[in-house]
Amino acid sequence: MRIEDLPALNASLNALASVFLIFGWWFIRTERKRQHIAMMVCALVTSAVFLVSYLTYHFNVAAVTRFTAQGIIRPIYFTILITHIILAAVVLPMVIMTVIPALRSRFDRHRRFARWTLPVWLYVSVTGVLVYLFLYHWYPPIAVPASVPLTSS
Repeated sequence: MRIEDLPALNASLNALASVFLIFGWWFIRTERKRQHIAMMVCALVTSAVFLVSYLTYHFNVAAVTRFTAQGIIRPIYFTILITHIILAAVVLPMVIMTVIPALRSRFDRHRRFARWTLPVWLYVSVTGVLVYLFLYHWYPPIAVPASVPLTSS
């Protein structure tokens, strides 16, 4: 696997984490605790692998991918991106604060935190996929041939 493949891997991991979160929520709503635990462990592991992959990519690639689309899609993209970044910064502490009470069998506290953590975690995972799709598939950067100067003289 090349470093250039990591954004696609990261989006896939985010999508998979979203699926695990949805199933985990559904299992607990239907009182299937073992399946809930399994799905949440899978979501945690998937998100941890994502974080390692994301950091690996960003510590090894100096280029910045610019969103060049114009029109109404531009403020939509930046709204998604900004909310994604802000919530991504707070979701890890939220997850930790949700998991620790569960590990200590303090399910009342776990439930209280999970009511806030699940929607934030799910939003961050889904919007991570959307940001990837915006940048790499729906509105990819315009390729400029090497022989064409980028600025006029």
